[in-house]
Amino acid sequence: MTDIEERLNDFFAAEGSLASVLGGYHSRPQQVEMARALARTIAANGKFLAEAGTGTGKTFAYLAPAMLQGGKIIVSTGTKNLQDQLFTKDIPLIRKALGVSLIPALLKGRANYVCQHHLARTQAEGRLESRKDAAYLQKIARFAEVTATGDKAELGEVPEDASVWPLVTSTRENCLGSDCAHHAACFVLAARKRALDADLVVVNHHLFFADVMLRDEGVSELLPACNTVIFDEAHQLPETATLFFGDLLSSHQMIELARDSKANGIAFVRDYSALPKAADALDKAVRDLRLACGPDPANMTGKRLTRSAFMEMESFTTAWQKLQTMLQDLATHLENQAERAPEIANCHERAVAQLQLLQQWETDDANRVQWGEVTRFGIQCYSTPVSIDAILRKQFDGHPRAWIFTSATLAVKGDFSLYQQQLGLQDAETGCWDSPFDYPSQALLYVPVGMPNPNDPGYQQAWLAEVLPVLKASRGRAFLLFTSLRAMREARAAVAEGLQEAGCDYPVLMQGEGSRNELLERFRREANAILLGSQSFWEGVDVKGEALSLVVIDRLPFAPPDDPVLTARMERVRQAGGNPFMQYQLPQAVITLKQGAGRLIRDENDRGVLMICDPRLAENKTYGRKIWQSLPPMRRTRLQSDVVAFFAEEDK
Repeated sequence: MTDIEERLNDFFAAEGSLASVLGGYHSRPQQVEMARALARTIAANGKFLAEAGTGTGKTFAYLAPAMLQGGKIIVSTGTKNLQDQLFTKDIPLIRKALGVSLIPALLKGRANYVCQHHLARTQAEGRLESRKDAAYLQKIARFAEVTATGDKAELGEVPEDASVWPLVTSTRENCLGSDCAHHAACFVLAARKRALDADLVVVNHHLFFADVMLRDEGVSELLPACNTVIFDEAHQLPETATLFFGDLLSSHQMIELARDSKANGIAFVRDYSALPKAADALDKAVRDLRLACGPDPANMTGKRLTRSAFMEMESFTTAWQKLQTMLQDLATHLENQAERAPEIANCHERAVAQLQLLQQWETDDANRVQWGEVTRFGIQCYSTPVSIDAILRKQFDGHPRAWIFTSATLAVKGDFSLYQQQLGLQDAETGCWDSPFDYPSQALLYVPVGMPNPNDPGYQQAWLAEVLPVLKASRGRAFLLFTSLRAMREARAAVAEGLQEAGCDYPVLMQGEGSRNELLERFRREANAILLGSQSFWEGVDVKGEALSLVVIDRLPFAPPDDPVLTARMERVRQAGGNPFMQYQLPQAVITLKQGAGRLIRDENDRGVLMICDPRLAENKTYGRKIWQSLPPMRRTRLQSDVVAFFAEEDK
């Protein structure tokens, strides 16, 4: 046993140094074993995939050995909330318990920091959507004068999703760099400097991969000196990496370019009237492209379509060609005036880049999938690599350093094959540590008898008939998780009406009716709320205690079979002689299901029921057993009476 492993044993002991600074601490064998395994990997500059069940304490299990080993450390998280928690709570606590003099830093993407240039420009223009935004702008201006970091998370008076924020922050595209008059006082540059000087830097996955590709956010400057990189919530990496190793051109980007071009034209080349006219023409062309997909996007919103499916629509093809013409026209006018102001030159560079993306989207590439997605107000055009493992392997096999990947959901019954294949980590060590929670006594897995197949026309009515009695037994206190936004919206009115008819006065909340944080705060505050959510509520949501006692999942979360990226990747597995369903689609669904199921038991005192309304879980012998065996070891039942009895025990 190494010296560091012995120090970890003492650190995590029941009366060790961690217990001395953390009230209510309980030593967990799983946590100690995981920490020791990661210590060996860090010392050897190896790679390790660590699946640790809820309650294991994986954050402390990776922070302690990394800090003891020393050197420069990067910790990347899936969410900004976890990023803030690590920086403000976990790292200071571990540092104190270990007695190490380590300097931490927090580094976020540039959109999280007030931009002095864009703030000044927005104040000067004075054109805002509402009085509320005008009031927010004044608060942001006062904040910018006194803040040391410029991090918008510090300004709680202005909601994170306020529409004024994009007007006072920068993007990679519209940052003026060293040409900016406020360059010396830039909050982004100051954050990067703090990160360079720190021993441990906390980033998030989007920032990490954006920088690996774009060399724009400061992480690339950190990597050469870095000894250890740790990815928490690592199950998100395949999707995040795919996003950043692909290309995206959205209607929002083009409308923003048109807006900036017009504003800069008026501000710096007032005598050149052709520029704002060209910007207006591009704005109209972008909006016309969205309208060409149909006036009512309900049947298309959130649905991924291949490029050929879009191009089969004559109205879309016509609007697409017009868009290219208008974007080229604007680029020409911007080039003519680029020497007159850095802001105009910046817009020209963006226009040229967007033209290249438009042309790329029209180009066939055997290694990429060209597809698009319609939203309520716009359209997004993607060029996505079929495989990212080779790209990532170069990164992971470069400079000698340790790479740690950890999450509660990386494997299927201890098998990491899919994750290893996706990220090129076939040579990584792996380890699974079960949750210390007593699932057989704390939780019940319920799969109703007699449910039709989810694709059956009568499924929604059968689902409602099964769920309402369980909601009554649980007295609300439930998450209803759906695999699609459409299913969630269709269930909303039916659930509210059914509860009213049953005489149950439970508040019914739904994703989209407020920010996620607002909905969660209200859910916790109400004694018996019911929250309907789709993808964003399947993970990263932590509600402890009696407020959440029931999680209902409408169906097994298989990706839509017509998804262009899924289709291409399954075809690649098939061409290699594999079984696309068993090797790709099923493991992906299991990992997603484990995330949703993980919302239920968040504490050693929690109790609850996980209700999965898809009969395939219990009746399909080909894969049903493999799925439920990957879930925590809850008691299982198919009888509603067992669920009612489970909740009745709380009243005794």
